[in-house]
Amino acid sequence: MEILVCVKRVPDTSENEIEINSDGNDIERDDLVYSVNEWDNYAVEEAIQIVDKVGGSVTVVTVGDDESEEVLRREMAMGADNGLLLTDDAFEGSDGKGIATILKGAVEKGNYDLIFTGAQADEGAAQVGGMLAAMLDYPYASLVSLIEPGDGKLKVGREIEGGNQEMNEIELPCVLSIQTGINEPRYVGIRGIRKVASVEIPELGAGDLGVDAGAIGADAAKVKRVDYFVPDLGEGAEMLEGSTEEIIEKLIEYLKAKGGLK
Repeated sequence: MEILVCVKRVPDTSENEIEINSDGNDIERDDLVYSVNEWDNYAVEEAIQIVDKVGGSVTVVTVGDDESEEVLRREMAMGADNGLLLTDDAFEGSDGKGIATILKGAVEKGNYDLIFTGAQADEGAAQVGGMLAAMLDYPYASLVSLIEPGDGKLKVGREIEGGNQEMNEIELPCVLSIQTGINEPRYVGIRGIRKVASVEIPELGAGDLGVDAGAIGADAAKVKRVDYFVPDLGEGAEMLEGSTEEIIEKLIEYLKAKGGLK
């Protein structure tokens, strides 16, 4: 089985103090520590485990600049077989649809049975996987937390309301957005990183992918970020004290006073 996993280089929130820039339209990105998007890490691990069971190869792909190569090498050190960097000045400022358009070009350059994305990335829109599937006219499942490979099909479990799981059968090729917790991503050691340090990673631009430059980038973006702000802090929480019965009585009175109960 040939699997393509879409990954992204994002700011590591555990290693950074996130601040808004002076223009108020982005975070301050100078001197940030970056890493692979958490959801994507689970997607790569799942792809590796599937290939270990049924054979094939795993390719990781990212849209970005030369610095994005580091996340590809990190996932190759984890066990992915190949890396692919999609980089072009024309990609700058692409919205979700633009990124999906670029990734579609990469999918069509290969022969993949299965495409993974993380359930969401740093901006939390959770849209690229679904858009990519629609553009390819492939079946799609989101928030996937279980995969059982079969003959030309997969059984996939999806996380739904109330902690329940929905089981579906989906035909290949397809696109799946992977939820955290589907597995336990393996540790990447220094030896693995050194092993892939000199491996050549192909770079493809808009022309290589057959992507119309007018359909991507900032000028084509239908969604544009106009503001970033830190919400004002409220007055804080009110702690209710007393016995359980007293706390319940106080809570009911509070809810009535606020219009929550009649």
